[in-house]
Amino acid sequence: VQLQASGGGLVQAGGSLRLSCAASGRTFSKNAMSWFRQAPGKEREFVAAISWSGDSTYYADSVKGRFTISRDIAKDTLYLQMNGLKPEDTAVYYCAADNVQFRSGRYGDPKKYDYWGRGTQVTVSS
Repeated sequence: VQLQASGGGLVQAGGSLRLSCAASGRTFSKNAMSWFRQAPGKEREFVAAISWSGDSTYYADSVKGRFTISRDIAKDTLYLQMNGLKPEDTAVYYCAADNVQFRSGRYGDPKKYDYWGRGTQVTVSS
């Protein structure tokens, strides 16, 4: 089972990127998924999550209004559209999936998620 994150890169402040996270080996179509990030010297932090049904989304205050999480069930792919990027958004971004289907809650807790992608680097220059 793998989660493969992609789409990172170098962008100027104010720019946009779209991250993708493709699942292989099993489907996560009925599982909550999320994005976390980790900047150098800092702990991994919650960015955004989407419920197993896709009906609900959750965001860290620092990205609310700028980032949008979504999923394509048919492609079993998770996305993170990032607009209005700031230098403080620079980090390695990780996608994660809950192993348990139909489970809600604790979206910001990294312990909720059993599967993690290897991360994709996002660098925002000022």
